[in-house]
Amino acid sequence: MVIDTLGDWAREQNAAVVCFYFDFAAQKEQSPTTTLSALLKQVVCGLEEIPGKITKAFRDQKKVIGGRKLGLGEIVEMLQDISSSRPIFICIDALDECMAEYRAELLDSLNQVIHKSPTIRVFLAGRLPIRDDVMKYLAGWIVAIPIIPTKDDIVRFLREKLKKDATPDAMDKSLEADIIKTIPETVSEM
Repeated sequence: MVIDTLGDWAREQNAAVVCFYFDFAAQKEQSPTTTLSALLKQVVCGLEEIPGKITKAFRDQKKVIGGRKLGLGEIVEMLQDISSSRPIFICIDALDECMAEYRAELLDSLNQVIHKSPTIRVFLAGRLPIRDDVMKYLAGWIVAIPIIPTKDDIVRFLREKLKKDATPDAMDKSLEADIIKTIPETVSEM
């Protein structure tokens, strides 16, 4: 919903909206370098013309034996440079699924980008335990808004999902009642 809303706004404002979702099943592959590379690629793909500095950096890396990927520092600089010419919204979802050792480096890198890029905005989503990390690395740059579903929210969500069940005959009233009772209790304990 956030990305759709920002995307609609961005089209009218010459802004870019880029996104990254941390997947629990691919944690080891989602380093700060690969994460910010994916975001940089999305920004560059939205440009009418690739800035010469970026083209040169990639060509220089290609000259190295076997080719080499850009380093994290270079990617941070490129995001800083590009955001000086247009507003960029970075949306990162499931930040809590980022490995702890990667998370610190990623947040520090985002801090560097934000510090030199007044037009960049970052939207982070994740479970509550990551809040301390975010506050540590992005203090002064963020507004944290905790969103905690109530038991009624969870029950309402479950009822809607159960109404749309593609195989309603696979569940009897007893199982449905167990789901409506057990899941909200489990979620509220997290």
